[in-house]
Amino acid sequence: MKYADPRGEMHTKVAEGSSENEVRDKMTQQGFLVYSVRPAGKAGAVSAVLTRKRGKKLDLEKFLIFNQQFVTLIKAGLPILKSLDLLADRLTDAKLGPYIRNVRDEVKRGTLLSDAFAAQRIFPPIYVTSVLAGEKSGSLVEVLDRFITYQKLALAVRKKILLSLMYPSVLVVLVVVLVIFLITFVVPNFAELYNSMQAKLPDITMLLINVGTTARQYIGVLALAVALAVVGFRFWARSDSAKIRIDSVKMRTPVFGEIWIKYQVAQFSRVLSTLLVGGIPLVQALGTASESLGTNLLRRALGKSVQMVKEGQTLSGSLSSTKVFPALSIDMIEVGESTGALPSMLNSVAEFYEEDVQTRMTAALSLIEPAIMIFMGIFVAFVLIALYLPIFSLGDSLQN
Repeated sequence: MKYADPRGEMHTKVAEGSSENEVRDKMTQQGFLVYSVRPAGKAGAVSAVLTRKRGKKLDLEKFLIFNQQFVTLIKAGLPILKSLDLLADRLTDAKLGPYIRNVRDEVKRGTLLSDAFAAQRIFPPIYVTSVLAGEKSGSLVEVLDRFITYQKLALAVRKKILLSLMYPSVLVVLVVVLVIFLITFVVPNFAELYNSMQAKLPDITMLLINVGTTARQYIGVLALAVALAVVGFRFWARSDSAKIRIDSVKMRTPVFGEIWIKYQVAQFSRVLSTLLVGGIPLVQALGTASESLGTNLLRRALGKSVQMVKEGQTLSGSLSSTKVFPALSIDMIEVGESTGALPSMLNSVAEFYEEDVQTRMTAALSLIEPAIMIFMGIFVAFVLIALYLPIFSLGDSLQN
């Protein structure tokens, strides 16, 4: 069982009881906020099986559609269990179906909806925590509506960023293909031509021909080496220490490091604002918001912030100690704390940095695109000059 004490500190313990509801009621009467209760036996076996599936990713767009349908049915007056029954076999995402059916079965056994979702080990922490808040406050529909609004905004920002990256990515791929084609196909064919003519070649041409013929001979070995390097990197990147190193490199990358940090700050602020508006205590909301981030480096830094808030320090002061959050975001959060409008101020922080990320990303990519074109032009010009220079030299010698 996982629960929070009156000070907001999270604990895990084993409690005895004839049912989950009995254990939950006992802890609630003692003033604790119960986060999840997982029974032993059959349910424990199910949890163990689902834990092995934790690596699977949830399709957030299709999960958003499920929540929109779920909220619509509840607003229409249908009970939660009946709504889950109707949706379980009518989902647009076949991969989501088994998890929703598991949730339905758990609810039939008397498990709370938040516990049923938590047991699947695939749904976002913010969603599970939001459902828990809705159950406690009796406003599940309102909480789910806020989650849907948050998810729509997060997906919209992500799509904008991905679309802005698409054109430069295509350009990079085309440049790489062009370089490989020129080096491994065009250059060796010219080398055969010049060998048959027994012409004396300039140094620049000899250098290019040596690179091209070597690349053609070992193209298979190079491709295999690149593939092994990619696979090895993926395996290495799975460890927590490797993820922290990668995040450190991202953070120190010129231009894009600052954009990456601001995107993470915007995501964190949006999640924390959504949870606070839903009635989640600050300490629990802060822990859930940090878990929702896709970076181990920031999660570790925010773990220290959670502890500092537990000890009575302000949120702005604890975030400032991480040395990661921009000064402007700290100032805005401090104002929100002092005026009692922290959720709305966090929402303003998220909006500000989402717009800033989009603006800076557009500006950076507008510089990268001409840089790629200039590189491609210089490389092609170098190859053409190196390959055709001997032809001009031969032409001059024939005229003489």
